[in-house]
Amino acid sequence: MIFSENSRVWIYQSDKQLTDAETTALQQQLNSFTTGWTAHNSQLKAKAEIRYNRFIILIVDESQAGASGCSIDKSVNYMKQIEQQFGINLFDRFNLAYRSGNEVVSVPRHTFEELITNKTIDTNTIVFNNMVQTVADLETKWEVPFKDSWHIRLFGSLVTQ
Repeated sequence: MIFSENSRVWIYQSDKQLTDAETTALQQQLNSFTTGWTAHNSQLKAKAEIRYNRFIILIVDESQAGASGCSIDKSVNYMKQIEQQFGINLFDRFNLAYRSGNEVVSVPRHTFEELITNKTIDTNTIVFNNMVQTVADLETKWEVPFKDSWHIRLFGSLVTQ
């Protein structure tokens, strides 16, 4: 199935990395959810991806039917069930992810600040912008250097040259 680059995106970041077995099981459940996901009784053209065993990405191509408030509420409620089932937190906006070599790591805000202060995270560290809203932005603005992300506005005063 081809999705428009303007398709809407929602990213849920787990506070811990899922195992390969958990990721496989979760992907099957997400496939079932997106297959049955509707808005006002209209089938949504939707899919879900799991990246790096940590990020759940829901995608809806609204050229077929738009995601409504009710359908978005359905997905949020579904993600809350996923949290319970897998023992993860998907809604902590101050759990921040970055790349450390080939690994994707997530840490609480205070630890992220400490990592900036001790120069473990610098302006070139790749961070994840889970605020992206379209497939085009997912591909170009999701994994970006710290200096090019929203993170710099929040944490820039901690960066030393």
